[in-house]
Amino acid sequence: MTDKIHFMKMHGVGNDYIFVDTMLYPIPDPQAAAIAWSRPHMGIGSDGLVLIGRSTGPEADFTMRIFNADGSEGLMCGNASRCIGKYVYENGLTDKTSIRLMTASGIKILQLSVGDNGIVEAVTVDMLEPKFNDEALYLPQGEPLPDGVFVSMGNPHYVIFVDNIDAVDVAREGSLLEHHSRFPERCNIEFAEVRADGIRMRVWERGSGITMACGTGACATAVAASVTKRATRQSRIIMDGGTLDIEWREQDGHVYLTGPATHVYDGQIPLP
Repeated sequence: MTDKIHFMKMHGVGNDYIFVDTMLYPIPDPQAAAIAWSRPHMGIGSDGLVLIGRSTGPEADFTMRIFNADGSEGLMCGNASRCIGKYVYENGLTDKTSIRLMTASGIKILQLSVGDNGIVEAVTVDMLEPKFNDEALYLPQGEPLPDGVFVSMGNPHYVIFVDNIDAVDVAREGSLLEHHSRFPERCNIEFAEVRADGIRMRVWERGSGITMACGTGACATAVAASVTKRATRQSRIIMDGGTLDIEWREQDGHVYLTGPATHVYDGQIPLP
């Protein structure tokens, strides 16, 4: 194993991760790497570490493992999965524009929109069906919670609608709710305000804190807005880092997330 690990810094509407191709650079301790490399000023700085692998079975093309900035392993990330689609296509690992990605919450289908220059301009991810009852992630009874909607997108989210999102102390309220006793595996917390131009959302991600965007959180927010009759099944979710388009289709009950993926830079770093 080389002492230097090649990485790519990428982001999906500001939700930024360190991506490593483990087919070339195995990471023996991804938890430690995620903590060390995600640190601002003393590391690369990111919301976490994403490991890309080649699937060993016929059901998927590639695999994704995601580790939050605190070293905890996540189940799914919509923004990171779009970035993986861009990575594997633009680096010549596949010529497919429909990619099956194995994640800890199941296989996600990535549909790539590729320009004439060979650059992936946008990716649509089939996020599968949302769930509203999952006692492994959300206990229906227990200490009271602020009024909100629990939605699992393969990972847990609690969406709270507010009248003025600018008045919410996301850091304080999000950090308290992440560790609430009703969430056995902790929880991502979304605060959302319905506006004329879309749904303005801010997020506290479990294991990472405030992030500029959250793909699964955008999906959960769109679903929560639809089931509470605040919006239709198609929503624009406006976050600190940009906007994602979400469609919760009646035909199959799946949630489809569409947005860009951006390459920031490449670099090398030693293992921690």
